[in-house]
Amino acid sequence: MKIGLMAAAAGLAVSSMASAAFVQFVVTSAAVSNSGQNLVRYEVFARFNGPTDTLLNAFNFNAVGGTAASFGGFWHKDNFDSSNPGQLSQTVGTWAPQATGSATANRPFDSFLMIGGNAVLANSTNADPSWGAALSWNRADLPDVGTIGWFNSNPPNLQGRVGTAPNTATDVKVGQFMLSAGDNAPRTYTLTLGYNDGVPGSAVQFGTGTFSLPAPGAVALLGLAGLAGRRRR
Repeated sequence: MKIGLMAAAAGLAVSSMASAAFVQFVVTSAAVSNSGQNLVRYEVFARFNGPTDTLLNAFNFNAVGGTAASFGGFWHKDNFDSSNPGQLSQTVGTWAPQATGSATANRPFDSFLMIGGNAVLANSTNADPSWGAALSWNRADLPDVGTIGWFNSNPPNLQGRVGTAPNTATDVKVGQFMLSAGDNAPRTYTLTLGYNDGVPGSAVQFGTGTFSLPAPGAVALLGLAGLAGRRRR
């Protein structure tokens, strides 16, 4: 697994008096294969520095200087298409984590967005109304607009809190993106987060950061891994 770090925008740093702070995005990458297709799984996490920091929503997701490739090329393997559930496809799929299906046959190969937790039916992540009926997150690509977002529709469940499994003590997963192995089209995204320090009634804070797919250095590292594999054979 390869890991890349993306710093948060300094201009939106929180007050030193607040205990909660968004630090940066963290991107991990892993080479996988399914249905004869070689893929790279990118998992994106929001990192915080407080023991009870709680992610509430993510919004204004958009490509930075992106081309058409920035909004497409993603693989899905969910159950959104009832006529052919679990198909690996770049043209059919949803970003809803509730539709992923099997934890072994589907989830490791599916693209989805979330506010922490697991990609299961009980996940309370919903699309922000800004997606709208015309845009819909029940599509394989991403809309070419800067207003899409997603949120925890039941924040008392603490799904977005650090330290609440499967979140780590510092990181909350916000998305998983599946791309073809060898798809190295530059994709850099900006995303704003709303969060608080987990104390009831505490003010919501905001932070903005960027992350890239592939993460910086991931292409070279994956290339070296492939070279090593060929040498072993």
